[in-house]
Amino acid sequence: MFPRILFCCFLACSTPALAQSRLEVTVKRVDRADQHMFEVASSGEVRAAPAAVWKVLTNYDRMSEFVPDLKTSKVLSRTGNKAIIEQFGVASFLFIRRDIHLIVQATEEAMTSIDISLITGDMRVYECRWELVPVPETGGTRIVYSGRLVPKFYVPGMLGANIIRSDIERMMKAVLARLDRGDKPGN
Repeated sequence: MFPRILFCCFLACSTPALAQSRLEVTVKRVDRADQHMFEVASSGEVRAAPAAVWKVLTNYDRMSEFVPDLKTSKVLSRTGNKAIIEQFGVASFLFIRRDIHLIVQATEEAMTSIDISLITGDMRVYECRWELVPVPETGGTRIVYSGRLVPKFYVPGMLGANIIRSDIERMMKAVLARLDRGDKPGN
């Protein structure tokens, strides 16, 4: 619900993307200072080389084309290795829908990682990291996503971790499927 509509929350399910490496997703709810924080971690492997993965993950203006529930994603400014990105999306749980608006900063370390931090929006805490790890045996890339988030809106305590886990899994499947398809016209 939250990460799939957020930048880190980047990036239609596809079995080919998951064939090489099992998708792993964990979500823990941690109570800190009267807040329910969710710590997330996920990883999976794609056949694409790190340079191809980097090209897709840093094309922020096209994220909404393949990330579930992300309606728009637009780079507002770029200076060096930092980009300010505005995103609009929808979070839904059962029959409840909530519009989400975020402005985040992406700090890029070429071909290795992208750190995302909240500037303003519908979260109290939002930080995440994408890491690209080359897999020499296959020529592919292991994608590692981790983050911490605290929404500004109510998330059911008992179900929150399961809801977020489902959203992270859905987002990662979409990202892995997109990366396995490559950045060809029409993709």
